[in-house]
Amino acid sequence: MKLVKIVSLGCKVNQYESEAVLEQFKEQGYVLAKNEEIADVVIINTCSVTSVADSKSRQRINREIKENPGAIVCAMGCYSQVGYEVLRKIPGLSIIVGTDKRNKIYEYVLEYQKNKTQIVDIANSREYQAFENQKLSFYTDNVRVYLKIEDGCNNFCSYCIVPYTRGRVRSRKKEDVLEEAQRFAKNGYKELVLTGIHTAAYGQDLGDYNFDDLLEDLIKIKGIERIRISSIEDSEITDRFVQLIKEHKTIVNHIHIPLQSGCDTVLKRMNRKYNTEYFAASIKKLREVIPDIAITTDVIVGFPGETEEEFNTTYKFIKDLNLTQLHVFPYSIRQGTLAAKMPNQVAPQIKKERVKKLISLSDSLFQNYIKNYIGEVVEVLVESEREGYLIGHTTNYLKVAFKGDASLINQIVPVKIEKMEGLLLEGIKVSN
Repeated sequence: MKLVKIVSLGCKVNQYESEAVLEQFKEQGYVLAKNEEIADVVIINTCSVTSVADSKSRQRINREIKENPGAIVCAMGCYSQVGYEVLRKIPGLSIIVGTDKRNKIYEYVLEYQKNKTQIVDIANSREYQAFENQKLSFYTDNVRVYLKIEDGCNNFCSYCIVPYTRGRVRSRKKEDVLEEAQRFAKNGYKELVLTGIHTAAYGQDLGDYNFDDLLEDLIKIKGIERIRISSIEDSEITDRFVQLIKEHKTIVNHIHIPLQSGCDTVLKRMNRKYNTEYFAASIKKLREVIPDIAITTDVIVGFPGETEEEFNTTYKFIKDLNLTQLHVFPYSIRQGTLAAKMPNQVAPQIKKERVKKLISLSDSLFQNYIKNYIGEVVEVLVESEREGYLIGHTTNYLKVAFKGDASLINQIVPVKIEKMEGLLLEGIKVSN
């Protein structure tokens, strides 16, 4: 029995790509290695979003080489793309591919078995022309499945390396997206999470078919009960998009819109393509049509030159906008980006304090939002079971726990919320 191990670092896109590579190996007779089993092939899908991510990628590669003696070890993904010259010097690393050629990894394993010579295949991401279509039918553990529809980014934010690791926007053919969605539905998955490097940029390179068009086609697929969007920029919240959410229950009432900073001077240094007035107008547009919508966001604190006044402006903007929840990140220098060369880098301790303040604000905002659901009946997609409790999420991505049988996993169950424990809602199952 041939064993394969997949390690996925970083984002939802990486998770999708890792699952697709795993499926490729399963089709060739490989079995997923469990726990302490020594694998014959190990694949590490690397991340390069920060310098820390680079370091973690290298550490994990070395760890897997040590823990799987004799294995063919392959590194793929973003750090492989930009750091292959460093990686190729690691003893025991057999194959290095970047952010394409993932469909050739099994072929490269066969080639390495034959020649025992390190294989490095890295193309220039600036020359990527087409979306690399991977096939996926099943997820190893997830009830909710990611569906990758796009790769690459054209924004070139000053702190971000991703346009250099992933290349420009490339959209997946709609036929391939819809075929995969139908395959997921046939295999019993009820919730799709549309994902990409710049997900809603889908269609920018297609000309006559855009993200809203794709949503309308996905809604029609029988068996898919929820469509979630991993992230969308405020500039992509069109009137048509808002109406689609209002008119179709299938599209969940939870939107993640990256803010990054609530201060216009910082946004300008970040090379973001909007200001706070525009962002606030997008939020207002959504809430006017879907009053109970959950709106989450990303915020970077301690960006180069961020003063106390600029941070306080961000804090007040978020508080006044009454967003649902924040994902807060301290700025981390990423060599190769414009921000890494900027003066007035913020001290680590100051960044730490600002992160703490925004996380506290996030907890307060989220508790204020979820307390409105106490006494209400919500629909929960059950994802797991722990110590007699079933755990899942509502359409607006509230985490709910209730007593029930594990046979309800992957079912959408009505639950009456009885209480709130921190950031978790607890309730009881009610009859349909």
